[in-house]
Amino acid sequence: MKKHILFFSLIIVFNMAGAQLKTTVKCPDFTVNILGGKVNDVLPTFTVGQIKERFPCFTSAEDETATAKCGGGVFFKDKDIYFYTSRNYVEIGPKFKGKLTLPLMGANRNALFKWLGVAKIKDVKWDAYTTAYGILVLYYDKANKVNKIQFSTESVETIKLCE
Repeated sequence: MKKHILFFSLIIVFNMAGAQLKTTVKCPDFTVNILGGKVNDVLPTFTVGQIKERFPCFTSAEDETATAKCGGGVFFKDKDIYFYTSRNYVEIGPKFKGKLTLPLMGANRNALFKWLGVAKIKDVKWDAYTTAYGILVLYYDKANKVNKIQFSTESVETIKLCE
C-alpha cells in the first residue's frame, strides 16, 4: 500500500513540475514585400486571428469592434510594425526589425523614382504611390528621408488611416 501511495505521489509531483515549463513564443522573421503588399504571406486584409496565428509574438492586439481604436489590429511595438485589420493597412516605423524587399527606410526622397515611379499624390511630408494591390504611402523626416511606410489594399480615395 505504501508503494502505491508513493508511486501516485511521485506522479503528481512530476506532473506539477512539468506544467511549469513553458516554451518561448518564436516569431518568424518579418520580410516586407513592398511591391507585393504583404509581410511574409500576410496581407493587409487578414483578420486579427489570422495574423496572431502566423505571428504569435505580438505585443498587443485589439479585436475589430465598434469601440476599438482604429478598428482593431495586431501590433508589434518591439519590431515597429503594426497591422490595422479593419482599415486594411500595415504601418512600418523607423525602428523596424525585419527585411524590406526594397530598401525604402532611410532612402532619400529623390531616389525613389527608380523603384516606384511617379507619386500619385505629393505632400510636403509624404508621397502616395499607386500599386498593383492598392496604395503605398511614404513619410519623410526633415532631411527628406523615408521614416515611415504604410501600405494598403485600399485606394488613395478610400484609405482611412489611424491618427
